Amino acid sequence: MTKTSKRTKELSELIDPDNDYPVDEAVDLVKRTSTAKFDETVELHIKTALDGQNQDQQLRGTISLPHGTGREVKVAVFAEGEAATLAREAGADHVGGDELVASVRDGMLDFNVAIAQRELMGKVGSLGRVLGPRGLMPNPRTNTVLSGEDIPKAIEEVKAGRIDFRLDRNNGIHAVIGKASFEGTALEENLRALISEMERNRPSGAKGELIRGASISSTMGRGVRLDLQDLKDAV
Repeated sequence: MTKTSKRTKELSELIDPDNDYPVDEAVDLVKRTSTAKFDETVELHIKTALDGQNQDQQLRGTISLPHGTGREVKVAVFAEGEAATLAREAGADHVGGDELVASVRDGMLDFNVAIAQRELMGKVGSLGRVLGPRGLMPNPRTNTVLSGEDIPKAIEEVKAGRIDFRLDRNNGIHAVIGKASFEGTALEENLRALISEMERNRPSGAKGELIRGASISSTMGRGVRLDLQDLKDAV
């Protein structure tokens, strides 16, 4: 066994899989045990008490994290005419109408976020089977279906660290909250901001506590369980 693997094993043993940690301690553990040669992404994993099969228990929203995500975001914008010009000027990575729709249909998925000019949603809707399963389908509720003049602001927000969150098929939410290189306070503030936004978007059909379990982890690291009372008290 190499020294590196021994070191990794020793660090991973710092995490008790049966313990629930206060947010600041959990963040510190994730940072200390992130030993990859690249800057690992840190994610928050939430198990909710919701049942996504009920329409009144759907949870989704957007938030601009206080300290961003630390990752490069590539944006595709379905737009034509003046809206397309504005999108290019705002720094969109892929811009187009029919040609971009065709390109995506043929497998071009080199982007993290898709934004659509409202007038083009009829065409973009044909990409539902491609974009939907990947969480990339533009949607008014995530501020990604817009009039042309509003597209530049959306691109700016996405590039600066705006993220979308939504309930998955297992009634969980998984979201990037930063990089292992971030200061611990920055990761903690991003995490708490996301939890607050989830509570603000609490579905009408939700009863009792919204969150049943939560953990954070880095790309290559072990999950660290969060103390729910600490999470709730500071939100």
